[in-house]
Amino acid sequence: MPRRLSIFALAIALFALDAQAVLPREVGRAFLDAGIPLDHVGIVVQDTSKLAPLFAYDAYRSRSPASVMKLVTTFAALELLGPDYRWKTEAYLGGPLVDGELHGDLILKGYGDPKITVEQWQSFIGDLRAKGLATIDGDLVLDRSLFALPPYDPAAFDREPSKPYNVGPDALLVNFKALKLTLAPDATGTGVSVRADPPLAVVSLGAPPPVSNDDCAEARTHVTPAIDDRGDRAAIAFTGAYPVSCGERDWWLAMLDHPHYVQAMFETYFRAAGGRIGDGLKERRVPAGATPFAVLESPSLGEIVRDVNKMSNNVMARQIFLTLALASAPPPATPSKAIDAVRRWLKARKLAMPGLVLENGSGLSRRERNTPIGLNRLLLAADASGVREEFERSLAVAAIDGTVERRFRNGAVAGQALLKTGSLEGVRALAGYVLDPNGRRFTVVAIVNDRDAAHAVPALDYLVQWVYRNGATWDPAQQRH
Repeated sequence: MPRRLSIFALAIALFALDAQAVLPREVGRAFLDAGIPLDHVGIVVQDTSKLAPLFAYDAYRSRSPASVMKLVTTFAALELLGPDYRWKTEAYLGGPLVDGELHGDLILKGYGDPKITVEQWQSFIGDLRAKGLATIDGDLVLDRSLFALPPYDPAAFDREPSKPYNVGPDALLVNFKALKLTLAPDATGTGVSVRADPPLAVVSLGAPPPVSNDDCAEARTHVTPAIDDRGDRAAIAFTGAYPVSCGERDWWLAMLDHPHYVQAMFETYFRAAGGRIGDGLKERRVPAGATPFAVLESPSLGEIVRDVNKMSNNVMARQIFLTLALASAPPPATPSKAIDAVRRWLKARKLAMPGLVLENGSGLSRRERNTPIGLNRLLLAADASGVREEFERSLAVAAIDGTVERRFRNGAVAGQALLKTGSLEGVRALAGYVLDPNGRRFTVVAIVNDRDAAHAVPALDYLVQWVYRNGATWDPAQQRH
């Protein structure tokens, strides 16, 4: 109770000190009821047909936006690269191809494709086979020189190096460097099957865990995959027991370094397609003037940004961010060149984003910062831009898909809000558009930085619903009396 009273007193003080910090009482109360001090919240709401916000609360304070930062990266990419931009991955022959046998190395060159799926990889290898490549008597050679990156530690952010969200970018990123483990009780309920997808020869699986009759709600505490990752190979062991009541469950893991993951993926699917290759691996650049033997083309940027924003994919955002460096500077792409490219774009667009701090463009960072007012300006600019359709299609639809599929299901705003969410320890945020019952469009930006930020989700959802119901009729002048 004392903390609640102090929060309320602080809120009153803030309203008194800043006449522009007008916040609908019900919205402010929602955050206070969640135990979030209002000086840890920044909000902007604006009717897109108006020149000024409907209300703005502490909107110029720079805060951690978490994955809402992806809006900056994806809007910049849509404008600088164009919605039809496509990445490529090339294969080169390092010697003559005679009767299906390559007398030399096979060279793969990456250009930063953010989304080479297993299916696309199989198609790429199928193309190699269709062009007559059956045997490679040399080594697999990788050209990853398009990106020049500092050393990357996947454990640095939160000491979870095997989590897929911690995968670092690479010029030759395949399948997000991920592995899906599937555990399922057998038909008799006395044993557990474990399979890995993709099935990489350099990743060994230990004995399956025994089964138990425990409740599935605690399954993650009963079974833990222990990963011994050596970079060029990995082993997975299991501790604990697996509750039969869990049925089939998937775990997504990241392991191996980028070159050895690509090698393992190539060997797995080239051999599955009937090809033969040794186990040698090298890195060097493609010779100048060489002609590709086969090319894999990515989906369009317009399609890819949907995965980035709807599903909040960090490594895809980082791939796009680095690609921005190549829009105005020669290769190799570096984080500093990407930051410069975004800042030049903002300046050319006269799009002021006070307090903006960029690091990797994904929001998976303790350094990146932005302000609600800056993000609101970006949303307004995107809404009036030539890439409006592609940008807005990339946002998650309330109660329908993406990171808000399970939110707003009991409210009228379902299907009427297009949002990007952000979530880190101590951070919850959202930004996007709300369409009210009469078709009016509002921007909504809210950032919470607080030790209990996870408790703010109901208040953030309430804000979106409040805008849907009251945005068109609310009078801020009445709030001051």
